[in-house]
Amino acid sequence: MTPPAAFAVVVPAKDEAARIARTVAAVQGIPGAKAVVVVDDGSSDDTSALAAAAGADVVRHSRNRGKGAAMTTGAERVAMLQEGSGPGASWALLFVDADLEDSAVETAPLVDPVLAGEADMTIAVLPPQKGGGRGLVVNLSRTGIERATGWTATQPLSGMRCLTREAFEAARPLARGWGVETGLTIDLLRQGFRVQEVPCDLHHRVTGTDWRAQLHRARQYRDVWLALAWRRRRS
Repeated sequence: MTPPAAFAVVVPAKDEAARIARTVAAVQGIPGAKAVVVVDDGSSDDTSALAAAAGADVVRHSRNRGKGAAMTTGAERVAMLQEGSGPGASWALLFVDADLEDSAVETAPLVDPVLAGEADMTIAVLPPQKGGGRGLVVNLSRTGIERATGWTATQPLSGMRCLTREAFEAARPLARGWGVETGLTIDLLRQGFRVQEVPCDLHHRVTGTDWRAQLHRARQYRDVWLALAWRRRRS
């Protein structure tokens, strides 16, 4: 399999008006990025307008469809942009969370192993972040991945990943919502793709402890559980 010669950045985003411009500016500073695509997944704020003003190619969902759907839309948009740039090997896909702001440039180390043909997917390992929950969703995902594949993930829910186009297509359809990272890891490892973790000095908005945060974690837990359950039935 020929390694990709280039890459594009995909940023799924929902209601990230306060952060998206700085995140876009940061990823534009990653050497070699052919495009920056922001997928506005049904935001109720100015995420789309601010991303476009910052220089991103913006695609908007009219309603919220979940992170997996936003990643798929972004990958499809990258394929269209690549076709318009002329013939060549498929671009790799660097997925970056919208809330990283200036630190988003630190996702650059994820790209090199993929372009060098050393990995089919890289996953960012972040330094400790202040705040957060009790790790119930993380433990559910890590344990599920280990039982399904024998591989132990350091940060199984990390959304910052670089994939070859072949690996991304092999994992479709992606798991719904917040189960996408868990499903993606299991599906690629089961098919023999090479997965590598890479330390990245990233800093994101940590979910708090109020009722909204607890509801968010409950949704995460549900989606990860569903992703694992569906893959257990397929094994």
